[in-house]
Amino acid sequence: MSASDDDLDLARVLDALNDADCRAFLRALEEPMTANELSEACDVPLSTTYRKLELLTDATLVDEETEVRSDGRHRSRYRTAFDSLEIAFDDDHDLDLDVERPARGPSERLADIWAEVQKET
Repeated sequence: MSASDDDLDLARVLDALNDADCRAFLRALEEPMTANELSEACDVPLSTTYRKLELLTDATLVDEETEVRSDGRHRSRYRTAFDSLEIAFDDDHDLDLDVERPARGPSERLADIWAEVQKET
């Protein structure tokens, strides 16, 4: 994805990466975690954690997964949404963002569908 194709996405990624709490969350997310777990692991207030997770989600650096529980009290877990990312100048001296995404398995695709259903209700 190059800056000329979508300046907004590049700006969102740069804003998220410029934030120390967001970078701490990305380092902590070796496996999916809840907002509470991230808040505790990174020593960030929970209200701030939710704002930073929204920033990371909007930048497509973190995905929110819904853990469906039999008691009906579903909870969200967050995971990194990229394997690597590279920001560089292209041949025209424009910023270029290259994001390598992990392969999505069936359970992850189902979680995406469930998250979309929840947004509609």
